[in-house]
Amino acid sequence: MKKFLFAATTISLLSGCQLLSSESSPVPPEELPQYTQEAGLERYALIHPGAQPAPVVDRQLPPQLQADLWDRVRLQMALDIPQHELIDSHRDWYLRHPAYIDRVAQRAAPFLHLIVEEIEKRNLPLELVLVPVVESAYDTFAYSHGRASGIWQFIPSTARHYGLGIDWWYDGRRDVMAATTTALDYFDRLATLFDGDWLLAMAAYNGGQGRVMNAVRRNEREGKPTDFWSLSLPRETRNYVPKILALSELLRDSEDWKVVWPHLPNQRVTDIVDVGQQIDLALAADMAGMTLEELHRYNSGYNRWATAPDGPHTLLLPVERANQFRAALVDSDPSDWLAWQRHQVRSGESLSTIAQRYNTTTETIQQFNDINGSLIRQGEYLLIPVASQALERYTLSAEQRLAAAQDKPQGQSKIEHRVKRGDTFWDLSRKYKVSVANIARWNNMAPGDMLRPGQTLAIWQTTSNTQTASTSNSGTPVMRTVHYQVRNGDSLALIASRFRVTIADIERWNSISRDRYLQPGQRLTLHVDVTKVTL
Repeated sequence: MKKFLFAATTISLLSGCQLLSSESSPVPPEELPQYTQEAGLERYALIHPGAQPAPVVDRQLPPQLQADLWDRVRLQMALDIPQHELIDSHRDWYLRHPAYIDRVAQRAAPFLHLIVEEIEKRNLPLELVLVPVVESAYDTFAYSHGRASGIWQFIPSTARHYGLGIDWWYDGRRDVMAATTTALDYFDRLATLFDGDWLLAMAAYNGGQGRVMNAVRRNEREGKPTDFWSLSLPRETRNYVPKILALSELLRDSEDWKVVWPHLPNQRVTDIVDVGQQIDLALAADMAGMTLEELHRYNSGYNRWATAPDGPHTLLLPVERANQFRAALVDSDPSDWLAWQRHQVRSGESLSTIAQRYNTTTETIQQFNDINGSLIRQGEYLLIPVASQALERYTLSAEQRLAAAQDKPQGQSKIEHRVKRGDTFWDLSRKYKVSVANIARWNNMAPGDMLRPGQTLAIWQTTSNTQTASTSNSGTPVMRTVHYQVRNGDSLALIASRFRVTIADIERWNSISRDRYLQPGQRLTLHVDVTKVTL
């Protein structure tokens, strides 16, 4: 058998988890937001993945004393991996694309030891370290079309339900350790719910516990088996579990498959420092001897230029930088951890306009000035925490990541559309003759995100859609609601093309998913411009 070498050869970025176009033919991973460098993560991983041969496993030693972190995981893997065509299909894809594993290992290197420790503490299957490979390719800034974020890909509702904070300052879904704790709590609960069946637990993590439980109950009523392989589930979920099992097989049986995983030392390479109060990230980076971007990549949960005023105040740092940072904290005055601006209130100003000017929140101004309510008086002075550096230097803040996405050339010209009350993605896609998915992608959003009045969106145009939009805008659209009955051979793509709408439109109007097959006789509600189609 051909020998495949999974060795890190590049620091370039990788897109996220792949989806299948059919049940047996994997396609390359879907595109996720790209960033220009990960030098910070690579630089402080102590040993670059693949930079030296992995030590030979010593089976006389317990897993925790192995020299290689993958061996520590490998020796504790316990899930049965059956013979199944989907597992074979995904395994073959990974074997044909060794660079995928190379780059995922590169991204995971600073965090993997901490995650392994957390899994061991709970006595959960070590196969769970491979879930973020499938979910996000260990991209801490990953954001999906379904509004899922972070390496564990939590959607907002699930994150908040399980205690992850999401606000203007902080998004716990992108905080690697906070999200890991929450994900493992969730997996533990799902495993209990499904009586220790880890394949069902993983399916529920992806597709929702209600959906999987309903599939189990349906099979029970029909006298069918209730194992994962026997359930009727969405295509994404049917492929999600086999992906994890395929990776598990390649790791557990690496010698049989002649697969060499990149060496990761079985030692902690990052540490968590609790600062105890809000601190400017630029100052923290200087104190730790790191660049601002390096520090922010390790701490991607922070949306702005500082840690959150009300917490958390923790920073994840490379071990040697954490030691330097702790020493610098001792030698510094906590009152200097933020820069301050003294602002005199002018006529007509409000807390919200002042907060917007200084890139902070009204709650922060109220907190630091002991203000109850929103009343402020002209002439009084407010003390406001401000960034110590120009905001453009905080390149991984929410604002700067958005600006980078909006400025990335995606066509021949860019239109800046200021959102008005009542605007929707669908309206804008029709107006500018571009897809909803593209508008969302150009603006670091998901198609399901809400638009806010006053928000500025980047809309990229080509000559063709500019001319089309100009021509179509010259006439008045005649909108009609059509109730369409699905015929044999119909697909969402075919119907969308026929009625000049998008698949996302049809999904939204009918509360359906493209993962489920259409059934002949099924009725769909469509909102179409009858001047553009022949009904």
